[in-house]
Amino acid sequence: MSDKKVRVEIVEEVALICIDNPPVNASGLAVRQGIVAALEEISAVGSIRAVGLYCAGRTFIAGADITEFGKPLQEPGLPGVCDTLENFDTPIVAVIHGTALGGGLETAMGCHARVALPSAKVGLPEVLLGILPGAGGTQRAPRLAGIPNALDLILSGRHVAAQEALEMGVIDRIMEGTPRDVALAAAREVVAGTLATRRTGTLQTAPDDAAIATTLAHVQQKHPQLISPQKCVECVAASTGDLQEGLAFERAAFMECLASPQSKALIHAFFGERAVANIPEKTAQARDIGSLGVIGGGTMGSGISTSALMAGLPVTLIEVTQEALARGVATITANLEGAVKRGKMGAAARDAALARLTASTEMQSLSEVDLVIEAVFENMEIKKEIFGKLDGICKEGAVLASNTSYLDINEIAAMTGRPQDVLGLHFFSPAHIMKLLEVVVGENTAPEVVATGFSLAKKLRKVAVRAGVCDGFIGNRILGHYLKAASYLVLDGAHPDQVDRALEGFGFAMGPHRVGDLAGLDIGYMTRKRLAATRPPEERYSGAIADQLSENGWNGRKSGKGYFVYDGRETLENPDLNAIIAEARAKAGITPRDFSVAEIVERYMTAMISEAARVVEDGIALRPVDVDVVFLMGYGFPRFRGGPLHYADTIGAAELVRRIEAYAEEDAHYWQVPDLLRKMAADGTTFADLNKGK
Repeated sequence: MSDKKVRVEIVEEVALICIDNPPVNASGLAVRQGIVAALEEISAVGSIRAVGLYCAGRTFIAGADITEFGKPLQEPGLPGVCDTLENFDTPIVAVIHGTALGGGLETAMGCHARVALPSAKVGLPEVLLGILPGAGGTQRAPRLAGIPNALDLILSGRHVAAQEALEMGVIDRIMEGTPRDVALAAAREVVAGTLATRRTGTLQTAPDDAAIATTLAHVQQKHPQLISPQKCVECVAASTGDLQEGLAFERAAFMECLASPQSKALIHAFFGERAVANIPEKTAQARDIGSLGVIGGGTMGSGISTSALMAGLPVTLIEVTQEALARGVATITANLEGAVKRGKMGAAARDAALARLTASTEMQSLSEVDLVIEAVFENMEIKKEIFGKLDGICKEGAVLASNTSYLDINEIAAMTGRPQDVLGLHFFSPAHIMKLLEVVVGENTAPEVVATGFSLAKKLRKVAVRAGVCDGFIGNRILGHYLKAASYLVLDGAHPDQVDRALEGFGFAMGPHRVGDLAGLDIGYMTRKRLAATRPPEERYSGAIADQLSENGWNGRKSGKGYFVYDGRETLENPDLNAIIAEARAKAGITPRDFSVAEIVERYMTAMISEAARVVEDGIALRPVDVDVVFLMGYGFPRFRGGPLHYADTIGAAELVRRIEAYAEEDAHYWQVPDLLRKMAADGTTFADLNKGK
């Protein structure tokens, strides 16, 4: 077997080109060079009447080679390769299996016909990286599928199944068989004249000014901070003219998007989700997880159980009463029904998932499970009691995990005779939907137990981030700090609605006060009461307004009233809020002042970055990118800004230090420069540099 990335096989008057670049046949330099060389080899034969292009392995070209991202483009580039395919004298049919994504689909569209296996999917997901299809995708897709379909394909970034792609016109036929056999059969059909071929560039895109105008207005409203969606629409609009002119327009737009801060942030986020798997315990052997126990059938326990059942794991759910158990099972059932309605699973898969669920009020039922996740109320004494019981019930080697959001894993582990088997698995609500999982590593947690946490995350299709032990771990520790900044802004003169709107303008889906209402203000209230004894006397108290709301029974959406009033889907002003704010200011002796939108964003983000820097400095997060992924996946941080510490690099350490020192003149306790940030300002390093260091 040749080790070449691209091979040519001659079968009578047909040539087959096989791309073999595992694992996903990415269109890296060697593949691009190989395609050009293959076409030259076929041309030299002289007697070839049709060419079949296919891929070995599990997929067609699944996209660009991500190792080339951020590096100088090397020739031949993919745009040139696609042009070479289109202009080749002998007709070429591309055979798609697995996924043809991004540059893979653009390669196929450069060919003269496209055949897909029934299970194949196609897509142009570049917009998700802040760029656009830059190898002819915005020009060839409209010619094949029309402007509305092309806009859908390019702006959604979704994977389109073979049948829909056929109906769109992106592919020409669906055929059964192995990729090589289909490539040979399709090429022979081209020779026989039973499979039509054409050069995409000879097709005319039918103008659709209404679709262009409507879509452009939509992306400008929905993504006002993003460049690439608008550029995608402009490029598709340019597809109604000459192909070469359209390709030149597309290339210029692609390079503009690639140079944008949004693209750099989105690419950072893309790589970040992969970088967080690089942990000290990555070589440890994970324990086998064939079954799961979940203690607690509330919102979190039911969500965790749902996630595990959907991943094919048997689950034993434990509750203290039959009534609570029935509620938990009902919630899990409703969650699975929701998955069916969303198209995430079929009715048969739902029934099979429910069949894997065992519900019990007896803890002894957990004696043979491989991993137990405790998901009860956030109370240390209750959790310690449960782990003491688990120590006597669970089999040797079982992993014991707590879904705590804040509490000390070491203290919990000390209740067992096997602290090496204990770790935190902090799921985010709703646990069957949210993709983030903080894997909290105690001082005695064994490496293979950490590896097991990451293995479970992979089974559940979640992104795991390793966290050390402290109050709140990575995300909630930082959250607790910057929410004080939001509270201080309101105490000092801003209004909660003004703060929320400023941060929503920055890119957050919801501001902190709307998020608080959604989560329930009683959660923050209980946390402040829990930590009251640890609050230093010099700290300015930030919770007076939220405390009063909670003490009034106004805990947000679930009570119909919090910072705002909720009437069905409407969010209205709380008429009693201003009086509560005024009273809190008067008690604190504060004369309110005005804040601009820019100042609100600067203070909020500087507070977030400050505590994030301390989390890295303390080793709670392994790297800055781990913080970024936590906030992108679990806290609604705008993805196009890359995460708090990626965003910090766009400001610069020196400017951040200057800001903190200026704010410290008002409150020297809250505003303190992290040692790490001061060092970075002095030596000119960035958080990106720290990521490279690990």
